[in-house]
Amino acid sequence: MKNLRLILFSVLLIAVFAGEVYSQQIVSNDKRFDKLLPKGAKIEKLSEGYSWVEGPVWDFKKGYFLFSDIPNNSIFKIERGSVSLFLKPSGYTGTEIFTGREPGSNGLAFDRKGRLISCEHGDRRVSRLEKDGTKTTLADRFEGKRLNSPNDLTFKSNGDLYFTDPPFGLPKILNDPQKQLDFQGVYRLSKNGKLTLLTKDLIYPNGIAFSPDEKTLYVSNSHSENAYIYGFAVRKDGTLGEKKIIFDAREMAKVKRGSPDGMKVDKNGYIYAGAPGGIYVIDPQDGKLLGTFEFGVPTANCSWGDDGSALYITSNTAIYRIKLNTKGIIR
Repeated sequence: MKNLRLILFSVLLIAVFAGEVYSQQIVSNDKRFDKLLPKGAKIEKLSEGYSWVEGPVWDFKKGYFLFSDIPNNSIFKIERGSVSLFLKPSGYTGTEIFTGREPGSNGLAFDRKGRLISCEHGDRRVSRLEKDGTKTTLADRFEGKRLNSPNDLTFKSNGDLYFTDPPFGLPKILNDPQKQLDFQGVYRLSKNGKLTLLTKDLIYPNGIAFSPDEKTLYVSNSHSENAYIYGFAVRKDGTLGEKKIIFDAREMAKVKRGSPDGMKVDKNGYIYAGAPGGIYVIDPQDGKLLGTFEFGVPTANCSWGDDGSALYITSNTAIYRIKLNTKGIIR
């Protein structure tokens, strides 16, 4: 018992010196983070027992939450506290057994007409779910070659869709014999259907989000040796200019499980990023880690929901929510 108390005390000391601890899961490093937290802020676990959850999105027209369980090729819905299967198969509709680990949908978003847009690993496309339940392929090839496995996506206010295309959905990832492109890209699908390659500089482009003024596009690189969140200047024509490092997660990736992943942005311009061990809240102006929502496991993504002030989090095998004193950028 004495040794156990010593261990617990040591853990507490580590947490205190790392930053002010609000609870077991909320750690502040800066007063800017403190202002985001209402009195008594806590993280709620909404559901658990999945394989690997991703693609969180809130339907602001109908008032429910969707997320992908990629290995199980499914999309689930949480509505008024009840969990149900929304769509299966979600990302792989082939008749042959999928030999990889991640056949299902990943990133999800709603377009202006309320239709669900999905990044599909197994079918290697970006799709739109129509009102009658059928799917329309929005993008599955670049210059005649199959995409790798579209991962995450975000809309610009003009209706253009930006998405990343790493190889995580391919059974052998970079070395998969079905891989047709010799790079991993970030793309823009314009509202008139034109697909443009914006950059192929990143090894594993993953999470993607715009700054509030849309002058910067944030893209995470889920590569252990280059675990960065980048900011790309957005030109007037929607293409990308110079990139710079916004946040360096390499040291965190050495001691915590996970890598830079999905992202969202709030009205302050702060980035809420899936990262090693949890969600990191980052001010891109100075690159400082303001605070973290710690889960101790790889944490993929987050999304704004309810009235826009609740942050829904997909962390490993479970879904969480925390209400904040801010609101997200919703497009």
